[in-house]
Amino acid sequence: MGAELALLGSNRPLWAAALGWFIAQLIKTLASLSKDKKLNLGHLVASGGMPSSHSALVVGLATAIARVDGLQSTPFALAAVFAGVVMYDAAGVRLAVSRQARILNLMLEDFFHERGLREQRLRELIGHTPTQVFAGAFVGIVVGVLMTR
Repeated sequence: MGAELALLGSNRPLWAAALGWFIAQLIKTLASLSKDKKLNLGHLVASGGMPSSHSALVVGLATAIARVDGLQSTPFALAAVFAGVVMYDAAGVRLAVSRQARILNLMLEDFFHERGLREQRLRELIGHTPTQVFAGAFVGIVVGVLMTR
């Protein structure tokens, strides 16, 4: 069991992905602290916002795999396709869901306000703009390169 954990601990692509995600989440948390003058640790695990931690994770993984196994490797091909799907989803489908949630919340406010009722709002910050996705990808590239030096 100890040998397996040591192998896992030396898996640079895995750690590049995890560190890319963590750095992106930390950036969001620090940006929120700077803006709101209040520490909200919920930002460490929240989705949405700048930069995209999903993009940082998958691009960090793909970059590190490219540097460890080569651009011609099957693991890199899988990671690159996976990264493309995740980033497309973040900027496409999930962004559309965010916009729909915003519209539904406005409709619910009108509906429930007229009847004197209260209802929980839908989460509106779910997806990412293309800029947020590219910023996350940049974080992932930098981390992937630095983790495999």
